[in-house]
Amino acid sequence: MGFRVGIVTLSDSAYRGEREDKSGPEIEAILGEAGDFEIVEKRILPDDLGMISAALKEMADSHRFHLILTTGGTGLYPRDVTPEATREVIQREVPGLPELMRMEGGKSTPKAYLSRAVAGIRGETLIVNLPGSKRAVRESLGAILPILSHALEKVMGDSTPCGGG
Repeated sequence: MGFRVGIVTLSDSAYRGEREDKSGPEIEAILGEAGDFEIVEKRILPDDLGMISAALKEMADSHRFHLILTTGGTGLYPRDVTPEATREVIQREVPGLPELMRMEGGKSTPKAYLSRAVAGIRGETLIVNLPGSKRAVRESLGAILPILSHALEKVMGDSTPCGGG
């Protein structure tokens, strides 16, 4: 069984069709190489708090995705509201994932530490904010990919011990 995944690209210009979304397809390619993941839905939305929150709720509650990956809107621009929208809908935060992503990105550029990305759980769905650039997506998703399946199994209720006893 593959984990059901939704990808949400947050970009005013991509939403208006003024620029090509490159980070969403990058996520899809990485997960395709990894196996175990079934991309069920891809969306492009503007940097709008209400629209992002509504989409995350719908994807988690109605579509029951195991994983929702957002890309974009995690920086310091006034319209970067992805972390705020995510915090509105999650029930429990998972701070280690964004910490790991920032640490990995920091090996390439100190600007990675400006990311405000968050990760958390809503029901049995893990939601993770990724940066908006293709390179940063590859670094960030690459950093968490080795533990992502394990995290999803736990979110879905697997109670076997993590440490092997």
